[in-house]
Amino acid sequence: MGTPDFAVPSLQALIDAGHDVCAAVTKPDTMKGRSGKLTPCPVKALAEQYGIPVLTPEKKLNDSFAEELAAYRPEVIVVIAYGKIIPDSILKLAPLGCINVHASLLPAYRGAAPIQWAVLNGEKEAGVTIMKVGEGLDTGDIYAREAVRLDAEETSDSLFDKLADLGASLLVKTLPEIAAGTIVPVPQPAESPTEYARMIVKSDGLIDWSRPAEELDCFVRGMNSWPGAFSRMQGKTVKVWRAGATQEETGLPAGSLALPDKETLLVQTGRGCLQIKELQLEGKKRMSAADFLRGSQWKAGQRFTDE
Repeated sequence: MGTPDFAVPSLQALIDAGHDVCAAVTKPDTMKGRSGKLTPCPVKALAEQYGIPVLTPEKKLNDSFAEELAAYRPEVIVVIAYGKIIPDSILKLAPLGCINVHASLLPAYRGAAPIQWAVLNGEKEAGVTIMKVGEGLDTGDIYAREAVRLDAEETSDSLFDKLADLGASLLVKTLPEIAAGTIVPVPQPAESPTEYARMIVKSDGLIDWSRPAEELDCFVRGMNSWPGAFSRMQGKTVKVWRAGATQEETGLPAGSLALPDKETLLVQTGRGCLQIKELQLEGKKRMSAADFLRGSQWKAGQRFTDE
């Protein structure tokens, strides 16, 4: 049971490991692009390549769908970013239960967007957890965890790819142990050491220049690639794709431009400066700061706004 790209490596790993994937449950096709063409989600597209039956219930899962799923006689149900609440009738359907691949080191970062919040908060380490799905939100007993260090320029996109692959490998390693009964799930603490990793929305990408430069460096990387970190200059939206924190102080108000040379774009923050390395002006392509400044009319002292 899964929907987006994150679930694809795990499905592929299950197939490659020789497991009998008797069905894939995912969301219905959605309209994409200007043409509005119905497009299958990544999990459905991969399942169809291998001739795996695909079930796409449109409404919330109920007892009648549980009966439909029971006809496949699953021994275990693997759930990865499916996107719907799974009722008790399905949680208890398979003898080995429902097993989830969660993109954090639980109990930290329970919630829908653990990858982005790990980068946004400047974590040095992230990882994946194999857990037993229960009635709570990411509170089930833990079978296994595996960690990975974040690079200095880690973005949400790059960490997404790392954890998708890491989750797939840990899943196929752990499943035989679960089946053999050689691994005992460990209950999670009731409380998480982090706030709930809520879903990111578009407005979250607005840059607050009063924050320290080090935090804004994490912010830019955490919002990459969606929704992107953005601000406003001269009435147009500007997206910041790559940046770095410096300790330099200009004495200017937060959000003000400093242009020490023709290739360097600094913005004063609440503490230190953010050096913008790659940006995108509304209606234009992404470009390096050096290329942008060659044709730009921006001047030192101008300020970004949140209007």
